Amino acid sequence: MENIVIIGNGIAGISAARHIRKLSDKRIIVISAETDYFFSRTALMYVYMGHMKFEHIQPYENWFWEKNRIELVRGYVTHVDTETKQLQIDGSRAVQYDKLIIATGSKPNKFGWPGQDLHGVQGLYSKQDLDLLEVNAPNKDVCKRAVIVGGGLIGIELAEMLRSRDIPVTFLVREESFWNGVLPNGESAMINEHILDHHIDLRLGTNLKEIVADENGRVKSIIITETGEELPCDMVGLTAGVSPNVDFLKDSGIELGRGVKVDRFLETNMKDVYAIGDCAEQHEAIGNRRPIEAVWYTGRMMGETVAQTICGNRIEYKPGHWFNSAKFLDIEYQTYGWVFSSKGKKEYEAHFHWRHPEEKICITAAFHKDTNQFLGLNTFGIRMRHEVFDRWLTEGRDIDYVMEHLADANFDPEFYKNYEADIASKYNSDFGKSIKAKKRSLKRIFQTA
Repeated sequence: MENIVIIGNGIAGISAARHIRKLSDKRIIVISAETDYFFSRTALMYVYMGHMKFEHIQPYENWFWEKNRIELVRGYVTHVDTETKQLQIDGSRAVQYDKLIIATGSKPNKFGWPGQDLHGVQGLYSKQDLDLLEVNAPNKDVCKRAVIVGGGLIGIELAEMLRSRDIPVTFLVREESFWNGVLPNGESAMINEHILDHHIDLRLGTNLKEIVADENGRVKSIIITETGEELPCDMVGLTAGVSPNVDFLKDSGIELGRGVKVDRFLETNMKDVYAIGDCAEQHEAIGNRRPIEAVWYTGRMMGETVAQTICGNRIEYKPGHWFNSAKFLDIEYQTYGWVFSSKGKKEYEAHFHWRHPEEKICITAAFHKDTNQFLGLNTFGIRMRHEVFDRWLTEGRDIDYVMEHLADANFDPEFYKNYEADIASKYNSDFGKSIKAKKRSLKRIFQTA
């Protein structure tokens, strides 16, 4: 029987395992050093905040794995020998493979800051990080102030977590506006306001110089590069992005860049070795996507794709139109297609921005300034239907059509306020148009359901 070994039990690895089992009777072994069972990484924050228990973020019951004949091995792979097709686990145990899938995910970035390895300094990525946060910041008596370094999605999640226990937070963001390498200016400015509204001490254009230790080797303060200010704190969260977790492969002969180099079929340079998820790096980026995508749904899609190939139906990884979603504290964010930041805006790209006069709600639509073709949409505080935008992007609709039919994409207009008329009015004013926002067509919605 063919041995399929998967290193990593995140969404990519487990999606591969589940789909290989659906398609075949092959032996499947999943190796992970993090946890015994797969869990939803994006839900870790809700465990700390008390909304869920850890067992609630495990999508499958513990009996699921044995019933589906997916063998789980707890351990850390220290070496991969592609000639003998053998893995070493924890420097001792050996496991043979016929086909190997590397799905080891990411690790938090560290940039050589003095004091970055002190007690009280941590990231927020793994189950171990969650456990450590309960030690470093169980309450505001133990942690009188926390400092978060890095202005991305993980940073704002950690800030929300700590504030849920009334722990004061200082948030160091090196950019001049939060996440402005991704978001257009209007959206980034709105999130700056929202962070401050939640009593988070947001320091824009600010870099960490050093983390200072007390006499016991624990964090006692940080020093800011620009001003030399020393800020007392009991915990430092390093959330300045992530990088592929591939150090254990450096002497394996498997080609590495920042991640494991793969082709469009998710194959490495070594026969019968594949890489998927956050640790995989495309030789050439797919369209406007980045070569490495640390995104939940693309990890799932890669797992499903590689399962087909391993089971005899060799297919190319085609992720389709870009989509992502997140939460900025209590504001829901969705993006469909491509809306580049004000810094990264393409020369052919025009933006339309609408913001609610009172609430933290806005949209930004991108379109081709010469052809008017709709390119993408960001929404904050308005939940939209993924399948509708996916269809409009595939059909190559123009921006007028999208603005006119925006109600068809509204997730649930019966229970949510409608803003389509206000959005259309602003669009007409900005671009000298005269479109009229149509009311939601139930026929069109049922066709897409």
